[in-house]
Amino acid sequence: MFPRLFRVARRVRETPDTCTLTLTPEGPGDFSFKPGQFNMITAFGVGEVPISISGDPAQPLPLRHTIRGVGAVTQALCRLKPAEVVGLRGPFGTGWPLAEAAGNDIFIIAGGLGLAPLRPAMYQVLENRAAYGAVEVIYGARTPGDMLYLKELQQWRGRFDLRVHVTVDAAGPDWRGNVGVVTNIIPRARFDPYHTTALICGPGVMMRFVVQDLLKRGVREENIFISLERTMKCGVGFCGHCQLGPVFICRDGPVFSYARIREWFERRGI
Repeated sequence: MFPRLFRVARRVRETPDTCTLTLTPEGPGDFSFKPGQFNMITAFGVGEVPISISGDPAQPLPLRHTIRGVGAVTQALCRLKPAEVVGLRGPFGTGWPLAEAAGNDIFIIAGGLGLAPLRPAMYQVLENRAAYGAVEVIYGARTPGDMLYLKELQQWRGRFDLRVHVTVDAAGPDWRGNVGVVTNIIPRARFDPYHTTALICGPGVMMRFVVQDLLKRGVREENIFISLERTMKCGVGFCGHCQLGPVFICRDGPVFSYARIREWFERRGI
């Protein structure tokens, strides 16, 4: 429960409202995490927020967190400069089931900032590429200027052992890629629905439509995994802020199989 001090080593502006912080620990100590887990980060004098870890689990330090500045705490974090200090608790939560997915095709679908929690999963899949079948990635953003990790996306698209599709909701005349929602791209993906593990993170509406589309194509409920990062506050299930039906997202998630939370995920306003 007591935060550990980390110092900002680098801040990279990903988009006008999103930055990636590279954090190094103050003093000795190890750190490890599973793809999909999150940390509670404190901007001293402002507050604490849950932020997914977006770095490489094989090289956990320095830590990397991609943050959208939409509230007082996240805006304060995005204003931090190198050498300034934050508090950090974690890691918390469940991870993407990559060990259990060995032998399956991997289908990663991200929308907007949802690519950040999925980037560690990408690192782990690519590091153990022979353990999986086909790997398909779909990434959607509002505009080309809202896309994260442009250099890495280009590197991934240049590989011969996976297929990466990028789409935007709206673009100017200079954009030569896909325009439209991510579900428009799913028919182009090559995967065996009966032996596919799907990993999904993005806006709630997007995830609902993606899940329904995958179910129609034969992907099993227990093989569809979604990350729900909503209203988490304490990180350990004490405050009840993130309760969704019988589960607490911070303690039992944020990664869930669709089969486990189907009833609650489909209900609006819960």
